Amino acid sequence: MEFNWLTTFITAAECENFRRTAEILYISQPSVTVHIKSLEKEVGAVLFHRDGKRIKLTEEGKRYLVHAKELIHVYQRGLEDMKSLSQGYTSQFSIAISPLIADTILPSVLKRYLSKNPNVEINVKIIESIDIEKAVLEEEVDIGLSCLNSTDPELVCKPLYQDKLILVTAQDGRDSESAPPLDEAEVLNKNYLLTNNHPGYWDVLLKKIKSIYPSQRMMKVSQVHITKRFIKEGLGVSFLPISTVRRELLEGTLLEVDCHSISLPDANTYAIMKYEHTRQKEFVEFVSHFRF
Repeated sequence: MEFNWLTTFITAAECENFRRTAEILYISQPSVTVHIKSLEKEVGAVLFHRDGKRIKLTEEGKRYLVHAKELIHVYQRGLEDMKSLSQGYTSQFSIAISPLIADTILPSVLKRYLSKNPNVEINVKIIESIDIEKAVLEEEVDIGLSCLNSTDPELVCKPLYQDKLILVTAQDGRDSESAPPLDEAEVLNKNYLLTNNHPGYWDVLLKKIKSIYPSQRMMKVSQVHITKRFIKEGLGVSFLPISTVRRELLEGTLLEVDCHSISLPDANTYAIMKYEHTRQKEFVEFVSHFRF
């Protein structure tokens, strides 16, 4: 069997037209027909129903499509592994990281880790925290860095660090040294509270806020970087992990509001693994000792 037969088969299954398949693969239409007939002979089954110019997978074709994609995937991974070896990499692993972590701690962590381990190749996938556990469980990635804890018995979940929450508002134009401190109740009562921008702490926090400020107006905003933009534009305030707003606080574009009446939870980050192999353990250990 030749791998170009599989590529032709998969492409034809997706576009359901041999002429279009030939155009996509830059081969002749007769070559497409030869590839499909050769593959059908190899597997011992008719893979397509022909209806004029249109083609559709047979029941056998639909079943074999799954295996064809797996074969191509394994083949490509083998090529990538050999390419990595030729480039000087001696090991590799993949990480799933939530957008929040990717936007805050990841660049500095990776820079320092790779400077100490130049022969390690790391592939990064940006996945929402709620989906990271599944990606690790199904072995799409080797490690997950998530804002959510995992309770799956097949997985190892290790807390990496805790991030302090603070109430953040926009710069009001006053001199921070001479102006009186911002009042928590005034800030919350005058602004929308931007919520649900972090998957880990809002359920608990909202109960506390509603018990103290039952008439608080709220707006759900799903991403931290959008939340920060909304705050700067005067659309509201929010409780955010301090690591996500450290630069803005130093620049003075956002301000911290002292929060006395609400007991704030921490924002946690976890490392999730299915297998504690050496390289993965070393990376998690490195991250756990990294100072944020």
